[in-house]
Amino acid sequence: MLRKPVWLALLLSSLMLFTACAAHGEKTQVRVAVLKGPTGLGAAWLMNENEAGRTENRYEFTLAGTPDAFIGQLITGALDIAALPSNAIAMLAEKSNGAVQAVGISTLGVLYVLERGDSVQSVADLAGKTVVCAVRGSTAEAIAGRLFGDDAEMRYVSEHSEAVALAAQGRADLVLIPEPFVTSLLARDIGFRIAIDLTAAWHESGAGELPMGGIAVRTGFAAENPRAVEAFLAEYAASVAYTNENPAEAAQLIEQYDILQAEIAEAAIPRANMVLITGDAMKAALEAYYAVLFADDPALIGGALPAGAFYYAP
Repeated sequence: MLRKPVWLALLLSSLMLFTACAAHGEKTQVRVAVLKGPTGLGAAWLMNENEAGRTENRYEFTLAGTPDAFIGQLITGALDIAALPSNAIAMLAEKSNGAVQAVGISTLGVLYVLERGDSVQSVADLAGKTVVCAVRGSTAEAIAGRLFGDDAEMRYVSEHSEAVALAAQGRADLVLIPEPFVTSLLARDIGFRIAIDLTAAWHESGAGELPMGGIAVRTGFAAENPRAVEAFLAEYAASVAYTNENPAEAAQLIEQYDILQAEIAEAAIPRANMVLITGDAMKAALEAYYAVLFADDPALIGGALPAGAFYYAP
């Protein structure tokens, strides 16, 4: 007997929830913000389902190029849920005195070292070499510091696009960049290859998961609408599963909703490490990750390790 795809099983579960609640009144409106990058790739299928009226909640989606565009809206109540870098969720919770919680991990590591050549096969091979990376004082710096130590010399630039430009101009042979910049550089076909997957290296170092992207929810909204939050998590999980299992089809939706060009999206999806991790597993992964960031620079997570109430539990 064939096993149903994960996304289909989750969708059927969501549809049963929808049928059960339809008799009790209108759908709950949920205002959701996602980024035009890895954190948004997994939402395109859900956006399409919402537009077709096949979701339990009624979603209003906002797209942005950087998290700064909607962080303030999450605090003021103009948004209910947002996909953000996981360290930004901790910073936001600290800044707002607990007005925001982490409800899920949406992406694992999306960082890769690309090399022009084949001299680097492992982290150990970076000894004595210069790696171009953006941005100083970022989570990328903390992750590189944890993995590379003092072996590699890190040269920091202002933006990931600048690192790609230097590589394209022949002025950098090793760059540390995230998806979808990885796909963009590889597509130039100028001799670069993926030398190190930092997510795999993170595991090998004994640090566990590398939860770089997360989902934040307004604490007040979650308290008042627990069913809507649970429905969102089920529907988002189905969306992520569909995207991972059907990259070509999902890429068309991703372009349709102006998240990323379809060609780049399809190539980037296998390396975007999209997931949905919630509950105790989320808490364990984030606590370990935050401890690394805090040790490197407490400001990366707002100056303090999040308290237990930060982690959403139904």
